[in-house]
Amino acid sequence: MTDKHLSSQFEDELHVVSVQLIELGRLVDAQICQTMEALSHFDARGAQQVLAEEVQVNRLEADIDHEITTIIARRQPAARDLRLLMAISKASGSLERVGNEADKMAHRVLKLVSAAAKRVAPPQGLDQATLLVAGLLRAALDAFARRDLAAAMKVLKEDDPVYQELEALVHSLIVAMIDKPNMISIDVELISLAKSLELILDHTKHIAELVVYVVQGADVRHTPVEQIELLLS
Repeated sequence: MTDKHLSSQFEDELHVVSVQLIELGRLVDAQICQTMEALSHFDARGAQQVLAEEVQVNRLEADIDHEITTIIARRQPAARDLRLLMAISKASGSLERVGNEADKMAHRVLKLVSAAAKRVAPPQGLDQATLLVAGLLRAALDAFARRDLAAAMKVLKEDDPVYQELEALVHSLIVAMIDKPNMISIDVELISLAKSLELILDHTKHIAELVVYVVQGADVRHTPVEQIELLLS
């Protein structure tokens, strides 16, 4: 079998696992948005649907890991190809954990729906933060798919203001708990939702950092964005 044919087969296998990663990203993105939509409409069925999708998310993440293990064993890739496969595996793990956070959020929505004597509209800041986090996750996945350093850096630069917005939201909810003690149980659940969004943002940042790892071979985890920019300049 010619080297050219082997290379073509390898590219096909890489394409398959890359498509699987995109599908996993699409699933967890939908879970996040559907969870908050369920909260906005006090829709228990919508939250339950998010939980039902957990099986599909877990299965797809396992399929990606199996495919990557098979490719490495069969092709023994080196250098950048191996980095790409390892990065896909790490990104897949991050997306699975995003799915876990979406599941936790759905459980909290169900608690709010079942426990609230009256429908309490979620704070507008929570809806806005969800849109921002979901948007950054999509941007990070797009940057990963295109191996786009500039797009990845844009995600890394934009995540800090979103963290700050989430922190401000949590602070406002704590103040609300003091002002209205009868709403404490509801505000606690809303704070937990905001904290899940923070964790999703952590995983989003990691996916953007993996773009740098694939393209430059540099592990930039726990590295300030200013230092990453210097590394890439």
